[in-house]
Amino acid sequence: MPKYNAALMSIDPSETRRYAGLNKAPNFNNKTILEACREVLYISEPKGIWEIYDYDAQNGIVLADKPFKLEGKKVTKHLCRATKVAIIAVTIGETVEEEISRRFKDGEYTLAVLMDAAATTAVEHVADGVEQAIDQKFNMQGLVRRWRFSPGYGDWPIQAQPEMLRLAKAHEIGISLTSSLMLTPRKSVTAIIGLIPKTQDVEPEKQSCKYCPNPNCNFRIKPFDPELLNKNS
Repeated sequence: MPKYNAALMSIDPSETRRYAGLNKAPNFNNKTILEACREVLYISEPKGIWEIYDYDAQNGIVLADKPFKLEGKKVTKHLCRATKVAIIAVTIGETVEEEISRRFKDGEYTLAVLMDAAATTAVEHVADGVEQAIDQKFNMQGLVRRWRFSPGYGDWPIQAQPEMLRLAKAHEIGISLTSSLMLTPRKSVTAIIGLIPKTQDVEPEKQSCKYCPNPNCNFRIKPFDPELLNKNS
């Protein structure tokens, strides 16, 4: 299974602003956002892993050693022309989450919230890097990629996560699940990517939370909950 260990070179402050919900606060101090991006960039440990499987698009089945049937009309429609799929998992590690927790405990609430948003931006950037690596490999084989689709998005149940981690071999980069099916480290992502013959038309743009009308969509990485500190202390 290929692994992705490229270093993060930067974290986009405009995306961090968006994930922090500050797009309607144009006067918010950009200096604090940049500080949050620098802090997260310094301590991130980006890792990714993926595995390629044949795919039965007619029945929505990933043809692994133990076949994995996808549930949900949106994800199966999304993959309806795929002949292969990539199952990916990415993370930026536990250190980021530990530092965000420490900042909350120390009363640095604004910086902690912004660091959480910067961490979300960072892990999405790592997932983008994995997509680019997959492009480089499979474009030469006459296959093109559709944008990644994660459990919890649309009507694809979050209960798919255990199989996603198994198929991606996510344990090899330190990703696991809680009893409530949340990924840990928390700033981690799993996704399925369809690979389609070049002879077919493929949407070039991936879906983005930027245009999603539902701010509570499960596809979004969950923001940090300060109450977790009380539960874990």
